[in-house]
Amino acid sequence: MEKEPITLSGLNDLKSELENLKSIQRPKIIEAIAEARSHGDLKENAEYHAAKEQQALIESRVIAINDLIARANVIDVTKIENNGKVIFGATVKVQDLDTNKKISYRLVGQDEADIKKNLVFFKSPIGKSLIGKNKGDMVSVLTPSGEKNFEILAVDYI
Repeated sequence: MEKEPITLSGLNDLKSELENLKSIQRPKIIEAIAEARSHGDLKENAEYHAAKEQQALIESRVIAINDLIARANVIDVTKIENNGKVIFGATVKVQDLDTNKKISYRLVGQDEADIKKNLVFFKSPIGKSLIGKNKGDMVSVLTPSGEKNFEILAVDYI
């Protein structure tokens, strides 16, 4: 079983989601199934089939989260000696050299990655190009939309 690196906040988010699924979503869907079942003929009961499908999705997510938690290798970036280098869990402020736009990325594990929140998978093209670099370094990244060039402005361990 391969360990998956995850940040402390990523692990806490998973535990919160698991708690929500078990204590709120699961009882709701069981109630919805019972309600739909009381309407009689199950073959033509759309509510029943939709509720059963929702139940399967919830149960598979519970299994997936339990697996992720079991394989989690929690990395608390605030407790690692870092020497100013970009490492897993670090927040990296970069400037796009083509647009002059400044943006911060946090390098995280696969399950917590969310580009809308600037949480980047550390093995993604951007993540791989940043790992091991220092403030002031120039970084070139091949993305699906072409080559991007960044200057690392700051590296934080929060």
